[in-house]
Amino acid sequence: MALGSLAGYDGSAGVLVDTNVWVDCIDETSPWHGWAVECLQACSERSPLHVNIVIYSELLIPGPNVRALDAMLDVYETLRTPLPWAAASLTAAAYAMYLRRGGSRHKPLPVFFIGAHAAVSNLSVLTRDPRPYKSYFAKLAVIAP
Repeated sequence: MALGSLAGYDGSAGVLVDTNVWVDCIDETSPWHGWAVECLQACSERSPLHVNIVIYSELLIPGPNVRALDAMLDVYETLRTPLPWAAASLTAAAYAMYLRRGGSRHKPLPVFFIGAHAAVSNLSVLTRDPRPYKSYFAKLAVIAP
């Protein structure tokens, strides 16, 4: 896969936080709430946290409250990082692999954009569900339970 060509990748430039971690942080009834809060705190103390427009948009789906979302992200000094153009080809390669493996969605899933963004920006991914990242971005540095 194209990630192999990213020779300098080690995930050390920061942490791209997946949507599910933020949702668990917000939802105090989630069984993952404590884990999410602890990981966000620990990761934010070591390196910058990032979200991109895909993650940000997913977080606004339940009810668009930009002010509340920004306030939560600001607690962890989270950077709003643009999705790099360089991620396009890696997103497409991951999506093509998904289709070859029998995937049925007609458009790339958010995980492909998030994984590719992390790869080309030398970011780790913090997620509760490492499976899709490990399946389509084998060398991606993933922080998960």
